Amino acid sequence: MQQKRIDASTRELKEKVVNIKRVVKVVKGGRNFRFSALVVVGDENGHVGVGTGKSREIPEAVKQAIEKAKKNLKTVSLLNTTIPHEILGVHGSGRVLLKPAGKGTGVIAGGPVRAVLELAGIRDIRTKSLGSNNARNMVEATLNGLVELKTVEEIAKLRGKTVEEVLS
Repeated sequence: MQQKRIDASTRELKEKVVNIKRVVKVVKGGRNFRFSALVVVGDENGHVGVGTGKSREIPEAVKQAIEKAKKNLKTVSLLNTTIPHEILGVHGSGRVLLKPAGKGTGVIAGGPVRAVLELAGIRDIRTKSLGSNNARNMVEATLNGLVELKTVEEIAKLRGKTVEEVLS
């Protein structure tokens, strides 16, 4: 299902730098050092995006990553402060299991996954990272899982039924 593009300028977005690493390219004259940045942006109200940037200087890499993340905003289905159902997000060898939790549980998640969930506006959730612990794969897997979530109302609309018919 193709999502329509979300206009980042109409939203009050917060950014979180998840990972900055130094990358090296060995060339004839020596080594070229650059910095790679992984950034998550979100409005804490069901919209979140991820972007990466690379540059010779850290601030420039972060700035590039923020711009890319704003272009890649996705909508997340929320159920009050948690998610509608359990789901497994996958990206590469990174797999993240997302489970809804009761009110007051908080965000039980590791660093990269936590950044995505908090900026998406999820307050109560339990997660488990399976497979790769690479920050990029974990962030993308979490985002893929969140995008796949559907509420009962959305499923009923897709099937052309009422919510009561779907639940029975």
